[in-house]
Amino acid sequence: MARLLAEFTCSLDGFIADADGDFSWSEPHPDVHQWFNDREREFGTHLYGRRLYETMRVWQDGRTDDAVTAEYGEIWRRIDHVVYSRTLAEATTPRTRIEREFDPTRVRREVDALERDAVVGGATLAGVAMRAGIVDELRLVVVPHLVGGGTRAIPDGVRGPIRLLEERRFVNDAVLLRYALR
Repeated sequence: MARLLAEFTCSLDGFIADADGDFSWSEPHPDVHQWFNDREREFGTHLYGRRLYETMRVWQDGRTDDAVTAEYGEIWRRIDHVVYSRTLAEATTPRTRIEREFDPTRVRREVDALERDAVVGGATLAGVAMRAGIVDELRLVVVPHLVGGGTRAIPDGVRGPIRLLEERRFVNDAVLLRYALR
């Protein structure tokens, strides 16, 4: 049975983007990016909202500046993607299907049937999954930056006990915090 994970890079004050939607401050150091590469190999499926999918599909073209990001692109292209959108007409990348509704019961059933873990991304979609109680694990890479407001990594209404599974400090003072939610 696969697990459903929510994974974010966020500022120390808990935001994935600032009030203007900018997240350039969160660009990972190569050490952090390598950690993401190593974790991405665990996943068989990405669950995205439309906006995150449109941001991430850049990895399909394979044009990168260095070996670490090139490796990430190769990993990303091998993973299946499910995009939840009422407005996106069609997928523009292979291995991608569009779903019009995010039904937590159905998603949990589909994840349980997977052989490899799935990760839900995007604050809105992950928030729905966390509020529904279907996320098994939360991974936060907290970067040493304060943005003062914007899009929260963990939305209002998410409650319950959590258990620390792992903590790690990266060379750029970013910190991984990994928690069990279920």
